[in-house]
Amino acid sequence: MLLLSCIDLARGYDATPLFEGVSFELFARDRVGFVGPNGAGKTTLLKALVEPDLLDGGEVKLHAGARLGVLRQVAEFPADRTIFQEAKSAFDELLAAQDEFIRVAELLSTATTELERKQLSARYDRLHEQLESQDGFQLDNRVEEVLSGLGFPKADWHRAINTFSGGQQRRLLLAKILLAAPDVMLLDEPSNHLDIKTTRWLEDYLVRQPQGMIVVSHDRYFLDRVTTRTFELHDRKISLYPGNYTQYVRLRDEKHERLLKEYEAQKEFIEKQEEYIRRAHYGQLAKQAQSRMKTLDKVERVQKPTKVSGPNIQLGDAVRSGDIVFHCEDLTKRFGDKLLFENLSFDILRGRRVGILGPNGCGKTTLLRILLGEEPPTSGKVQRGHLVYLGYLDQHLKMLDDEKTLLRAVWPEDDASQTEQKMRDLLGSFGLQGEIVDQPVKSLSGGERSRAALARLTVEGANVLVLDEPTNHLDIWACDALEEAVKAFEGTLICVSHDRYFLNRVADMLIVFDSDLGRPEIVFGNYDTYELLRANREQAARESGKPKKAQARVESVSNRPEKAKKKRKYPYRKAAEVEADIAAAEARVTELEAMLQDGEIYKDAPRFQATLDALEETKAKLPALYEHWEEAVELNG
Repeated sequence: MLLLSCIDLARGYDATPLFEGVSFELFARDRVGFVGPNGAGKTTLLKALVEPDLLDGGEVKLHAGARLGVLRQVAEFPADRTIFQEAKSAFDELLAAQDEFIRVAELLSTATTELERKQLSARYDRLHEQLESQDGFQLDNRVEEVLSGLGFPKADWHRAINTFSGGQQRRLLLAKILLAAPDVMLLDEPSNHLDIKTTRWLEDYLVRQPQGMIVVSHDRYFLDRVTTRTFELHDRKISLYPGNYTQYVRLRDEKHERLLKEYEAQKEFIEKQEEYIRRAHYGQLAKQAQSRMKTLDKVERVQKPTKVSGPNIQLGDAVRSGDIVFHCEDLTKRFGDKLLFENLSFDILRGRRVGILGPNGCGKTTLLRILLGEEPPTSGKVQRGHLVYLGYLDQHLKMLDDEKTLLRAVWPEDDASQTEQKMRDLLGSFGLQGEIVDQPVKSLSGGERSRAALARLTVEGANVLVLDEPTNHLDIWACDALEEAVKAFEGTLICVSHDRYFLNRVADMLIVFDSDLGRPEIVFGNYDTYELLRANREQAARESGKPKKAQARVESVSNRPEKAKKKRKYPYRKAAEVEADIAAAEARVTELEAMLQDGEIYKDAPRFQATLDALEETKAKLPALYEHWEEAVELNG
């Protein structure tokens, strides 16, 4: 169903349009990733969808009856309200219907005339149908599911909102829009302030929703898991692509190559015609030259295509270190009574690209500081290899002097081999050029400071880069450039990052602080390797748990008196029959997911959408099948 249509939207500042001629449609179940370089106008366009008066031209049409909701960046809440109360306020309309339902029920119980009973009964039935169709009798359960999923422990549900941090309050805003479930959701950086586990929950939640949504995010792994279409805002125009972020990148590059070939072919044709006209504009061939000139005047010139690109980051040459960069044996770290990790052993070999990930406060940065020699372990030992030259990028970028100009902050004072021109060329390769080079570091944006810090590491000539959250503050295209630079770097990388896409592209070894395991885990591979291991563990746990769970229920049922036996929710079927249906559905999910991995499917939009719908429909059936199976085991006797 069409939910939103936008026709020829335009917005400008002064004489320069920010965007113009922007048109698109959003349908139910569309999950659109909205990308574009910083300053292209993504946030402005989202605001204009909510407040069309901001536009200089064009029309925003919201389908009749459809509701539109936006994830706000700034939290404003009533004083002293608890997070549970505020989250539940997302259901104001349903809560009002609940109150009305109770009032009508009370009036119905005291009605004295047949006409009054008939009118109240009709009203009661309508309210009951509304509440039942919108799951209005399970509001507390829905609030609990979302608050738990977004990382709010039960003990905090009845604390006053003003006792929570800004990041926690923004998570509450996210909870409210998820619970309100407007037909069109505009989500600006929804995964900000979320750890990987919570982000994974949010991804799974969003892909199950029937709403249409437009998502602005720098988290490329999130976009890959959630989105089904991609809109790119660039050069004042919007381009539409089927598929998630990875498919968008492939299709965008293919489109750019095709348009560039068309441009080059036309350019060559025009140059040949112009050369002929110059040589034959007089004499016997003048008439032909004049004819070609008229033809050339009618040719619609193809503009040279452009595409968004990041800075040309290069991390420089690396002096060869010893084969073993770090040998760590039985590392344990405690702060008072708090144990961060214990008996952690690993080797980091020359050329490895090691990623460290885990929830906040688990000890990732502490492990980096131990490797750097800035923090002693409680027990265990760290041996640093031969000819190891460390370069450290801390996530707060303190390595740069705020008071110095950018040029001087990046230029080591004792390095006589560098010249001002070399330093300016280096900064230019990191996308830092012009007047900004002579401005103080404290005036730079987060992204500019991050790129400047990376440039400083390059000058220092480190052969082991130790990076703490290097993609913070970088836009998507700067992240791409950094990833290419890291892959080309011949030294060793040790990196703490929450950016799963970055780790997927660069890491070949992971140290995962997994709260579920209760200990760090060494994984030889990238993030997808870890996800596969984690999924296999969960699957094994589910499979090993099913028989035990079923047996426990059978024993529990057998000890009850017959009258306590619960009623069936599903029709009678043998447990084995339901189990066969579960196996078939799970196999179908695997088959459909494999089909979506084939790049060819994205060239056929109807086939792609049909496959996606079938996948979501099949996944939606599984919870009921699992519940039916448990009921069959429990009640069939």
